[in-house]
Amino acid sequence: MDRLTNTVRPHAWGSATLIPGLLGLAPTGEPQAELWMGAHPGAPSGTDRGPLNEVIAADPVRELGAATTAKFGPRLPFLFKLLAAGSPLSLQVHPDPAQAQEGFAAEERAGVPMDAPHRNYKDDNHKPELICALTPFDGFCGFRSPDEAADLMAGLEVDTLKPYVDLLHAHPEDAALREVLTAVLSAEREEIARTVHDAAAAGARIGGPYAPFVTLAHHFPGDPGVIAAMLLNHVVLQPGEAMYLGAGVPHAYLSGLGVEIMANSDNVLRCGLTPKHVDVPELLRVVRFEPRDVAVLRPEASPSGEEVYDIPTDEFRLSRFVRAQGAAPTDITAHTPQILLATAGRPKAGELSLAPGDSVFVPAGEKVELSDTGTVFRATVAA
Repeated sequence: MDRLTNTVRPHAWGSATLIPGLLGLAPTGEPQAELWMGAHPGAPSGTDRGPLNEVIAADPVRELGAATTAKFGPRLPFLFKLLAAGSPLSLQVHPDPAQAQEGFAAEERAGVPMDAPHRNYKDDNHKPELICALTPFDGFCGFRSPDEAADLMAGLEVDTLKPYVDLLHAHPEDAALREVLTAVLSAEREEIARTVHDAAAAGARIGGPYAPFVTLAHHFPGDPGVIAAMLLNHVVLQPGEAMYLGAGVPHAYLSGLGVEIMANSDNVLRCGLTPKHVDVPELLRVVRFEPRDVAVLRPEASPSGEEVYDIPTDEFRLSRFVRAQGAAPTDITAHTPQILLATAGRPKAGELSLAPGDSVFVPAGEKVELSDTGTVFRATVAA
């Protein structure tokens, strides 16, 4: 079992206070967006045996187990994070496995450099992900119904939004959403910027449900993603609640601290709220234009005290243990690799005492018990 040392990613959208607050450290004044736990080559966790990706590469079956290695290859199939949003992240979607394989192969054949700003596919894998709130967590997820989106836009009484309202009413649901997203992202830049300005000014006067879009426009003035976000469900997760983001589901995070787990991929198609490249044709190939309510996940308790978030993917599994004073130790030995993250109290993993923000890697088959008081999130692979 290895205590991990982890890298903090200082993206501009990160909060200056949320991760230091959890770790019990004084803020540096700089944004701290993500703390990565895992074996991603971009920022692998450190151990006393060396970087975790090198430890795993030296003996994958020993570290990951035979079943995990056979199914996912000689690499840890998930990346675990603390994510702290102080301002909005980009509006984005992720491809399914077939789309990722096709897109990656096409860019490889075309000779697009891996570090090119217009490169969409960094690998050939999909990127399902789960975000679980540690504080109230504000974001967008999935399409709302076209009628709801039309009513939201119409309520602003902005003339240049009326064509989108008409399109939302004129087609079947999937076609309506496709037509409007295409029109918004393809609009002449100065024209859409004026629409965003007018919509934000109207939203500021009205308030209420328009507040999130006013926030977006403040951070990304003139960005078409502000109008695109009106097509999406707005959700605020409470601590312990989570949402799962499958392939093709547009989403964006606005603010809050959460635990995030995802397949070990870096494939992102952006819709807006970013200065980065937006590939509209490829985005439209990947997006699933399916209106849906947000499925807010709450963990399901098992007799062992493990609370599991039920999600439809094999690359990762997330659960938590909220250990009360005097609770008996819990054996969590597994034939899969595990990363354990403490978020409250002073629980112990084996003989290692964990403060909030501390994490450990547990190789497959390594005996480990949780004891003492506190909250521990457990990231592993679906059995």
